[in-house]
Amino acid sequence: MINKIGETAGSIYRTLEAQGALSINKLKDQINTDVFTTQAAIGWLAREDKIVIQKKGRSILISLK
Repeated sequence: MINKIGETAGSIYRTLEAQGALSINKLKDQINTDVFTTQAAIGWLAREDKIVIQKKGRSILISLK
């Protein structure tokens, strides 16, 4: 499970690098994975201080630092 989360973190990073800020749902759809793995990978990237998490209205946007 840890390997899958790490691989998903890499996919999220590359997706954000290519497309800019995205909501959690759009990220999940882009990388084609489940909500838990997406959120765990976002936590991984946040812990490594590689992303910015912003609340915008009712959405949460994820972007690279």
